[in-house]
Amino acid sequence: MYPRRTTTTQGFGGFGGLTGPIPRDLLILFSVLFATFALQYFVDPFYILLFRLTPAVWMRGFVWQVATYPFLGYGSGIFFLISLIFLYLFARDVFFGLGRRHFWRLIFAAAIGSAIVALLVDFLQRLAGRGNEAALTLMQGQSLLWALFVAAFVTAYRGATIYMIIFPIEARWFLLLEILIIFIGFLQTKDLAGLLGMYTAVGIGVWYVRSGGGKRITLRELRLRLERRWIQWKLERNKRKRGFRVIPCEGERGPDVRKGPWVH
Repeated sequence: MYPRRTTTTQGFGGFGGLTGPIPRDLLILFSVLFATFALQYFVDPFYILLFRLTPAVWMRGFVWQVATYPFLGYGSGIFFLISLIFLYLFARDVFFGLGRRHFWRLIFAAAIGSAIVALLVDFLQRLAGRGNEAALTLMQGQSLLWALFVAAFVTAYRGATIYMIIFPIEARWFLLLEILIIFIGFLQTKDLAGLLGMYTAVGIGVWYVRSGGGKRITLRELRLRLERRWIQWKLERNKRKRGFRVIPCEGERGPDVRKGPWVH
């Protein structure tokens, strides 16, 4: 599976192809993922669990886990290596499209936001006596990063072609496929907290690219937007109620528009 950009989309970033040097940031990211994956076979699992996302965040105050868990390689054997390959196919374009600062901002925004949602769901499930031992496993390590980078890529280039072996899929449809793949993982693990955490990461990836890097909206800007929408709604309502007709400008009139005295 690999993405190939066939059409461009106006928007945030400048996503490119797969050619060119490997960014140093990605070398560091993938080295950390591989090193932490290998480390679990040499040290006590307790030390790995200190940095994975667990209910210990709200049970014992291990708050650092909400930012560290995506960087710990998760999985087993050859499947872990395959997941790294799939991750790289999208991570590189996302990095070049967003740039270093926005790339890392996107990762930490998604990691923390997804962790908060997943931990809240896990807390409510345990409160209701329906705790799951497999909770939060669906969104550990590179799994969350993959969901995030795919969402960012397909949002930036909806017209790109993603080849799954020999079958081409348009990027905008691949987002739906990604959502389905995550849901299948939920069916296998019954990890509701992880499912909603992964969907949160997908949502953040889409929002971040569409919003141009998560631009801040001040309270004044928000108020002006709401006022504009309110005024537009009132105008539309009065137009329907009183039967107003919109008359185009002089250069935009069609042949059926009669000239005459008009009140503007």
